[in-house]
Amino acid sequence: MPRNEGTIDRALRILIGLGLLAIVFVGPQTPWGWVGLVPLATGLVGYCPLYSLLGINTCALKS
Repeated sequence: MPRNEGTIDRALRILIGLGLLAIVFVGPQTPWGWVGLVPLATGLVGYCPLYSLLGINTCALKS
């Protein structure tokens, strides 16, 4: 899988993912916080399948 996320994009995804997961353990404790696994996983891996479908690439490096 080639990378298609830039550094800022990845950092934001990780922060948003962790923030959503925090909802599961603190705050309203709603199961909707598990949605945070998606941006967290894509941020850690550096690859977003939706970006590939839409032809988006925020990564400055060519892989």
